Amino acid sequence: MNMELDHVVKFLQGKTILVTGATGFLAKIFVEKILRIQPNVNKLYLLLRAADAQSATKRLHSEIIDTELFKILRDNWGSEFDFFISSKVIAVPDDISSENLGVNESKLSEQMLKEIEIVVHVAATTGFNERYDVALAINTFGALNVLRFAKKCDKMKLFLHTSTAYVCGEQAGIILEKPFSVDDTLLKTCKLDITEEKRIVEEKLDELPFQHAPDEVIKSEKMELGLQRAKLYGWPNTYVFTKAMGEILLGNFKGDLPLVIIRPTMIGSTYKEPFSGWIECVRTIDSVIVSYGKGKLTCFPGYPNSVLDVIPADMVVNAMVVAMAVHTNHQSCQIIYHVSSSLKNPIKIEDLAIFAYRYFTKNPWSNRHGQRVKVRKLTVLGTINGYFLYMWTKYLFPLKVLYLVNILSCQYFRQVYTDLNRKIRFAMRLAEFYKPYVFFKGNFSDTNLDKLRMVAQGRGIDMGAFDFDSKSIDWEDYMMNIHIPGLLRHAI
Repeated sequence: MNMELDHVVKFLQGKTILVTGATGFLAKIFVEKILRIQPNVNKLYLLLRAADAQSATKRLHSEIIDTELFKILRDNWGSEFDFFISSKVIAVPDDISSENLGVNESKLSEQMLKEIEIVVHVAATTGFNERYDVALAINTFGALNVLRFAKKCDKMKLFLHTSTAYVCGEQAGIILEKPFSVDDTLLKTCKLDITEEKRIVEEKLDELPFQHAPDEVIKSEKMELGLQRAKLYGWPNTYVFTKAMGEILLGNFKGDLPLVIIRPTMIGSTYKEPFSGWIECVRTIDSVIVSYGKGKLTCFPGYPNSVLDVIPADMVVNAMVVAMAVHTNHQSCQIIYHVSSSLKNPIKIEDLAIFAYRYFTKNPWSNRHGQRVKVRKLTVLGTINGYFLYMWTKYLFPLKVLYLVNILSCQYFRQVYTDLNRKIRFAMRLAEFYKPYVFFKGNFSDTNLDKLRMVAQGRGIDMGAFDFDSKSIDWEDYMMNIHIPGLLRHAI
């Protein structure tokens, strides 16, 4: 790519961008890309959860800049790397659950409000069954707090929000890139009132101290409350429910500020940039891959032909950057982009099972005793009930019979029973966890993303350097040579 001629690179020159959630997987890749392709960006303000500026700066280096992700940028700048980073990146201690984002230093706050032109909001708590008070504070009202801060910035031109495609719940068919409103609850039996949800949480928090329950019980009740409220309105878990409410608030309060919402599906390791296979932690379906490779998982529930909508992280970031360049200064627009693969280049559950079997047969896992784990083909069962029945008849029932006839009085059999029981419970937790995704019957329309690609090409954007076309992915090569090796190297 000719950096001097590309439209995106020109667009980024001299820009000041605020990024939330900068220690997260996706935001890190975004920050690295901006600094690598446009060293003349004016400034990146990175909001980091920290008590003070010193703690924020420490997190900036230990959790972002010093990671392997930045090795190419570090090599490019050599001895000047630290100076380059200090001149372009400012770590800001924050708390997005508070109205002013926890930016307490008045001089810094004043400087940010004068300079910031684009806000990229990536911060979220991604635990599917997070405590409801935490998820609501960060994913829902946190998004609104960031928007309100953005609207106070003198030069504000665009608000880009990263959500998730699975805010759709468990819908079937073609899922469109359309916004939510409070009337769009997935179950039409009751109308959603986000302010009321906040009141319910506060009321629950007031009640809990009087119950004198252990901390774990209180935490469990907060998690259960989130699941109850999500399922009341038709969402499968607290994460997607609170993210959907966050989208609603952004749409309601954006005013004239251009709003871009990026909805990625399951995000995988990087496909090409800054190098192939970078991933930071075990994400979504990766738990299944790792558990299978370790020999802990031999079967899994799901429709064998169900599509696992996976998209590499760098493609998501490319879509974010191009959308920024195209939509900045477009007054009053609100646009949603599904960054997905299910329509154009689907990978099925049975495909993943085959790739994992081939990989771990060729590259077997070594257990803690140095022994190689021999894997069998992963059995994909067609129903969740069939899975539970399979686990019961194959393992639990025979073991309980042994227990009843007192064979387990032997220490050896007691240990076997304990180990198998733990593995079974783990597998069943995985099954319940993935149920909304491995039995998913929807496909995500990416019509808007196609239009973005055409506009980008018309403006001279190099779509090789900013590729987000899922059709270009060779899934066998990606899984066998990029994703699984990257997962084992970087995340395990």
